[in-house]
Amino acid sequence: MMILEITELYPEVIDFLINEYEIHCAGCIMAGFETLRMGAAAHGIVEKDFEELIERVNKLINSA
Repeated sequence: MMILEITELYPEVIDFLINEYEIHCAGCIMAGFETLRMGAAAHGIVEKDFEELIERVNKLINSA
């Protein structure tokens, strides 16, 4: 899913990504062209760290 789609559907994720993972992609022009995996990889968040990020994002969305 594109970062822009995620942040439009789940705005509560924006602060989480910025504060917990320093992913500032929500305000980036590339948000409409990059998936969350691509944005995370650009910030060095890959493999197990990315899987943890996804788990935490899903928990945040489900608790909202």
